[in-house]
Amino acid sequence: MKVPLLDLQAQNGPLESELKDAFERVLKSGRYILGPEVESLEAKVATMADAKHGIGVSSGTDALILALMALEIGPGDEVICPTFTFFATAGSISRLGATPVFVDSCPKCFNINVDSVARAITSKTKAVIPVHLFGQSAEMDGIIELASNHGLKIIEDGAQALGAKYKGRPVGGIGDFGTFSFFPSKNLGGFGDGGMVVTSDDGLAERARILRAHGSSPKYFHKYVGGNFRLDPLQAALLSVKLPHYDEYTKQRQANAEKYTSLFLEMDGFSRIDSCADCVASAEGNKEGDRGDSGIVLPATIAHCGHIWNQYTIQVKGGQRDALREHLASAGIGSEIYYPRTMDRQECFSSVDKRVGLPVAHKLSEEVLSLPIFPGLTSEQQETVVHEVSQFING
Repeated sequence: MKVPLLDLQAQNGPLESELKDAFERVLKSGRYILGPEVESLEAKVATMADAKHGIGVSSGTDALILALMALEIGPGDEVICPTFTFFATAGSISRLGATPVFVDSCPKCFNINVDSVARAITSKTKAVIPVHLFGQSAEMDGIIELASNHGLKIIEDGAQALGAKYKGRPVGGIGDFGTFSFFPSKNLGGFGDGGMVVTSDDGLAERARILRAHGSSPKYFHKYVGGNFRLDPLQAALLSVKLPHYDEYTKQRQANAEKYTSLFLEMDGFSRIDSCADCVASAEGNKEGDRGDSGIVLPATIAHCGHIWNQYTIQVKGGQRDALREHLASAGIGSEIYYPRTMDRQECFSSVDKRVGLPVAHKLSEEVLSLPIFPGLTSEQQETVVHEVSQFING
């Protein structure tokens, strides 16, 4: 049985009639830039993130750029971010002339290592970007404490984590800014690029809205040099069709993750890490998180970090990750490596100072593999995935 990494039609197909109605509504409105469709989605997403303001933008990457611009971060400034992340996190910093400072990951939940952040702060540090990786919140208390002690701003990269919570608080509304992506593969996936910035600071929200439209306020009078970062009304309308189903999508992903874990743990060669106190494991590694030289470590779920499972990411020990991926591909099963190369090892960042050790992140990039977990994934498909992974591990 073939199992794709992601089946968008399984989610979008049942909504075809409503999506077509939304398209016709926008078509007949004659309003194709901003307007009520965007404003409605902005309000709904802001509420989900427990923030006062939502600012719809053209992509998750532009959401990060806009947040950095609104905080007036630029040349001479440093921004701390994890090295184990998608390129947009670091690339957005660099595009504004600031310097990304890369820090290590927690070996258990893969999120930003708070001890590593503390060691990376200098007088030039202006902000930190914790990434809520794979749909699970980063450990925010430690980040908030460091930011408060050093006068830093916090931009939450929630591209994969809309709806995730940290100690009962929705991610995105915890820092100065939260950013989200509506890329089609995200849990709330659009039909092209799209994103959202959220904040509860009235002044930052006003500045972000001005910067979103070339820095003009009013039109043709430019207060700042901004960008063209506007979310299209068509994307907003289509996303609004999917939004009422979002809780159900999340429940399906959570059920899929629970089933994977349950099935895998019935077999030899699989282990799981269940605890992650504060993401402050030593940057030299963590023996409990290592779990030997062979087998597979299943993803950790942290009790106070509500996981929405954008990805179900396993660690394949013993240098067998790539071989397992090839085995799955030969069986018609999709998988993906998020991410095969850390930011500090990217050619474009070769001149960036490596201020702290990054051994955990480097190891993760050699071991992680994400399995299909999309809503609509059938029990039979999951059992096929589990069977093939187990066959590879146990022969």
